[in-house]
Amino acid sequence: MFRNNYDNDSVTFSPQGRIFQVEYAAEAVKQGSVVVGLVSKTHAVLVAIKRNAEELSSYQKKLFTVDEHVGLAIAGLTSDARVLSNYMKQQCLSERLTYGRAMPLETLVSLIGEKAQLNTQHYGKRPYGVGLLIAGVDETGPHLFEFQPSGMTQEMLACAIGARSQMARTYLEKNLDKFPDCGRDELVRHGLKALKETLVQDRELTVENTSVGVVGLKEPGKKALEFFKVHDGAEVKEWINSVADENEGGEAGEGEGMQVDE
Repeated sequence: MFRNNYDNDSVTFSPQGRIFQVEYAAEAVKQGSVVVGLVSKTHAVLVAIKRNAEELSSYQKKLFTVDEHVGLAIAGLTSDARVLSNYMKQQCLSERLTYGRAMPLETLVSLIGEKAQLNTQHYGKRPYGVGLLIAGVDETGPHLFEFQPSGMTQEMLACAIGARSQMARTYLEKNLDKFPDCGRDELVRHGLKALKETLVQDRELTVENTSVGVVGLKEPGKKALEFFKVHDGAEVKEWINSVADENEGGEAGEGEGMQVDE
């Protein structure tokens, strides 16, 4: 991993114009378990696979509530994510105390982007080794943003980050046109299907390793909010079963079609 003294800190460019410390931080994101985010006209959804470090440990938390209108999913170093999550909570609280309103999502995301970018500009600091998907609702409707360790942020229609996330991205790209008109439960099911694409052969989605976060509008065109809530355990069982039933139905249909050639 030694790169001719250009990777000793995060403020030195290589002759090719690269900052290797930032690239290493991006690799930490790729080592994290996958998270998927989707947005429709009424809701934004986050779904995540939880990992346990060993058989004796509990599953690590992947979804965090920032404010009643916004939450995030993480891939990478949980400790770094906690720092950024706490910072976002402080900013949302300050906005409510000062202006009596929920902080607009774009403003909140730009603040953590600036905070992360400073670590690539000052000697002695390192980039945050975590990627975030931030889902929320403001006056303009539901939104989904991606945050990268470089400090870059961008709004997404759907996104997946973490290990084996390319398979989930492929599913999202194929079904992108369906998402805007999806209801709450249908959007969650699409997220779980994308998550299922990333699993190795011997793993399945279970109530223990799956988390779902949902935020949205109670009724289209109205300002009444469905506050961000993280669903774990038995709360996700119905969604997981519905996805499994759809897959079994599809496989049965394929089997019936193949019998015609006999």
